[in-house]
Amino acid sequence: MRVIIADDEPIIRMDLREILEKQGYEVVAEAADGFDAVECCKKEHPDLVILDVKMPLLDGITAAKIIDEENLSDTVVLLTAYCDKEFVESAKDANISGYFVKPVDEHNLIPGLEIIMERNSRMKRLERDYQNVSKRLESRTVVEQAKGLLMSSRGLSEQEAFDYIRAISKSKNISMKRVAEIIMMRRGR
Repeated sequence: MRVIIADDEPIIRMDLREILEKQGYEVVAEAADGFDAVECCKKEHPDLVILDVKMPLLDGITAAKIIDEENLSDTVVLLTAYCDKEFVESAKDANISGYFVKPVDEHNLIPGLEIIMERNSRMKRLERDYQNVSKRLESRTVVEQAKGLLMSSRGLSEQEAFDYIRAISKSKNISMKRVAEIIMMRRGR
């Protein structure tokens, strides 16, 4: 697990590094402000970023938004002394995965991180599965439309239209979806 720690207090960064490395995490970078945290994420693409909320130049919540929007890390958590409702709401809006209130120790930080990382991993798998299903559905829809066009314009059966598309796909070494798109483009002329 590759981690970046961002906190403007060096002693807190040192303590966090010690806790994380003791548990087998690899701290790949440290930052003293949100701007440097974003830059470190661009270089390292860590699995986890731990951000303080109040930091100079760029606060942790704004940095988290940038990290999320640019997809620079799988998981971002906040570690802060602030537990006001406004900070929690801002964290939700920034797509923060976890919110820890200082002071933290190994006994409450590590289990929380483990659960957060597992949940995020499951969410990423679900997102990938969803994308795959969406792509397959899109391909199938285009192929079905092209089959319908071939059936009506050439008097082919459904199976013959499918076999026609598949044969071109194999002979030209392109996807059936692409063949179907070309067939549909010819219809538009």
